[in-house]
Amino acid sequence: MIGRLMNKNATGRIFFSQSRCCFALLIIFSLVETLPAQKSTTSSDLDFGTVRETHVMIPMRDGKHLSSYLYTPEGKGPWPAIFEQRYASLRGKGTRLAAAKIAEAGYVVAFVNFRGTHLSEGKWVGYRALQWGELQDGYDTCEWLADQKWCTGKIGTFGSSQGGYAQNYLAVTHPPHLVCQHMTDTGLSLFQEGYRIGGATRPERFKGMDGICRNPKDNQDLLAEWFQHPHYDEYWKSEDCTLHFGKMNVPCFTIGSWYDFMNQGSIASFIGRQHQGGPNSVGQQQLVIGPWLHGRTNKSNRVGEMVYPENASWAVHEHMIRWFDHHLKGKENGAEREPTVRYYVMGAVGETDAPGNIWRTAKDFPPPTKSNSIFLHKGGILSGSRPKTEDSSTSYTSDPFHPMEIPGRSFPGARDARPFEKQSEVKTFTTEVLKEPVEWTGRVQAELYVSSTAKDTDFIVRISDVYPDGRSILIVDYPRRARYRDGFDHEVLMEPGEVYKVAFPIGWMSQVFNKGHRIRVTIASTGAPLYEPNPQTGKPLTIEFPKDATKATNTIHHNKNYASKIIAPVLK
Repeated sequence: MIGRLMNKNATGRIFFSQSRCCFALLIIFSLVETLPAQKSTTSSDLDFGTVRETHVMIPMRDGKHLSSYLYTPEGKGPWPAIFEQRYASLRGKGTRLAAAKIAEAGYVVAFVNFRGTHLSEGKWVGYRALQWGELQDGYDTCEWLADQKWCTGKIGTFGSSQGGYAQNYLAVTHPPHLVCQHMTDTGLSLFQEGYRIGGATRPERFKGMDGICRNPKDNQDLLAEWFQHPHYDEYWKSEDCTLHFGKMNVPCFTIGSWYDFMNQGSIASFIGRQHQGGPNSVGQQQLVIGPWLHGRTNKSNRVGEMVYPENASWAVHEHMIRWFDHHLKGKENGAEREPTVRYYVMGAVGETDAPGNIWRTAKDFPPPTKSNSIFLHKGGILSGSRPKTEDSSTSYTSDPFHPMEIPGRSFPGARDARPFEKQSEVKTFTTEVLKEPVEWTGRVQAELYVSSTAKDTDFIVRISDVYPDGRSILIVDYPRRARYRDGFDHEVLMEPGEVYKVAFPIGWMSQVFNKGHRIRVTIASTGAPLYEPNPQTGKPLTIEFPKDATKATNTIHHNKNYASKIIAPVLK
């Protein structure tokens, strides 16, 4: 995310720091490549072995064409086809070589750019052209591939993140030739998991999307359109897959990652399809969740600063071929008989005989657990006992012009969080040293009682595993914008000094906190550039950061009457 890390000069004028501007430019330039103008060529700059790469323009129902690169194996065919849709460039070396490697297994692989990006024609409208409205670019792509003489008529899809969203949208439209899907780190609703996070807007992050558009103004128009719909209204419902699980009726293999905020989308996608999908979907879903960060090519045992046992690795390419071989070629390889759910229980690394770091299988997810409350106390203490004092609280400053810092644009999980925790306006609450291991498997919830001098503010809550040497390894975090504490479909501003309950899910996890470790909860209201600061005025949110943004004093209450707590899913 390109966040708003801002400073004031001597005149009080707001400006982006030079390092942030450079970072923003790097992000934009990394998305833009100079692409060849010719319509169809065979590549010669990379060695694909026997696989042939060609560029084609796939026709859509409104007469526009989408840019696609096909990777065709040696021989006469016909072959099944599998495709991924993305807005990012298709010309990276790794992307092209990976496509050729899949094609060698006997598939035509198609990478397709979203409408209005790179060489694809039409107006960039984000994901809306992929969905179930007037334009259905995913459906049209699927059926075009199935109609080619080199195709058997059986189509599969794959992809992560943007390519995961695209697959969920495609499934709702019911293309006749779509047989199966293979998704990694996916999403369902862009209001909750993309354009916004926990109600917090992200304009600086999405301004950078100008760089992938044929016409940058398309992205500027789209961003303005989002801000005309600040709440979860009909506009956002019209692209929310969670309202259409009953139509998502194809077998799908879903990979989720514990160190990924979008893991909520991956798990929700599995649960929704498994329990609400049509007859071809229910019972034909599989889910794997491992100790990984967001992405498709990083599912190894080395994650952030952590080195898990070798068993933590997952061979995405090999499994994808196995999945497609069964569903698209009819091979009896047992893919459909593998466990419905496999999840990795994380444990301490580098400690002999530490519990955890194992795979478990299940018929469904999440497994049954007991909800245990752990309470915040004065002095940064985290304990299973409810506070008994009449008046106890912790206050800190939330200044959008001088935010606390969480570097980068991706969730920094599996890393030591102490650099953030040591910042002045960040508060931590930590248990005593554990005398026995404790396992949390499921969704962790926050229930905070808060007050503020502002009409609106954010609350960021993090969970870390504190090692005996002091390292605070971040597992999950999530923000919540206070104006949406009662639901995303409307806003309720705060009255200064009044105490409010703000309850929200922090994230999914499966972690054994080992004996000798401690559990830590961290709370702050700013963490830029990862989380773009809240102006805190209570006024309608704007694309450009307002000059009248205000500083606030935020208070977390932890007393007899207002007992702020974390609700943990403790395995029975």
